[in-house]
Amino acid sequence: MTISTKGRYALRIMLDLAGHPGETVKLRDIASRQGISEKYMEQIIAVLNKAGSVRSIRGAQGGYQLVKAPAEYTVGMILRMTEGSLAPVECLAENALSCEREGRCATVEIYRRIYDAVNGIVDTMTLQDLLEIERSKADSAAKQV
Repeated sequence: MTISTKGRYALRIMLDLAGHPGETVKLRDIASRQGISEKYMEQIIAVLNKAGSVRSIRGAQGGYQLVKAPAEYTVGMILRMTEGSLAPVECLAENALSCEREGRCATVEIYRRIYDAVNGIVDTMTLQDLLEIERSKADSAAKQV
């Protein structure tokens, strides 16, 4: 399983918004801070907006805000919005067609363990956790200068 740029950038966008609580943040400001094309961000923010994770504010002072607190968004939620299933093989994805080898497939067990491990991590880590990691890394970097 590889997480695409869409999924990675969605996390960065959401993390940027989480770092500006209560503010309406312009897409161009996020693009500038994150080094992401504003055009590409428009596609990603549309997905996040349609999913109800961000709210758009129109007008001169418009932009985007998180709908909920950072602690209420898991990394898994955000990745699934943009990536779909996180299953490493098709037979483990939700709504997968049944496989003719299902009852005797030994290799599916390794993929199931990988899937369970990934879900165990992304479904317990929140945007708030990422904010704290980001702040800790920024503090460490500042101390080294």
